[in-house]
Amino acid sequence: QVQVVESGGGLVQPGGSLRLSCAASGNIFSINRLGWYRQAAGKQRELVATITSGGTTNYADSVKGRFTISRDNAKNTGYLQMGSLGPEDTAVYYCNAEVTINDSTRLQFSYWGQGTQVTVSS
Repeated sequence: QVQVVESGGGLVQPGGSLRLSCAASGNIFSINRLGWYRQAAGKQRELVATITSGGTTNYADSVKGRFTISRDNAKNTGYLQMGSLGPEDTAVYYCNAEVTINDSTRLQFSYWGQGTQVTVSS
């Protein structure tokens, strides 16, 4: 079994910074790709950033230069460092981990966290 849990969300003022964490646990051989997504009220879920097992990163144009995705493979944890936050960044942020299971099959599955609310407001 694999669980993914996000943390670090909250209320922040415009221009502020916040760091989100994504902790994966369970029978994990490796995390192949880790991604952050967000869903604002009344909007569809959108990709924010991804990072591969080799450290290659990709960002949505809307966050490029402001957000940084990273990972700590030893801890099976990913991060999203968010800066220069504005009201447009208000959303529920979700982590998705593409995991190779640590058993004889080495099957790969994608797991979602429950989401963490980020609110940017004065």
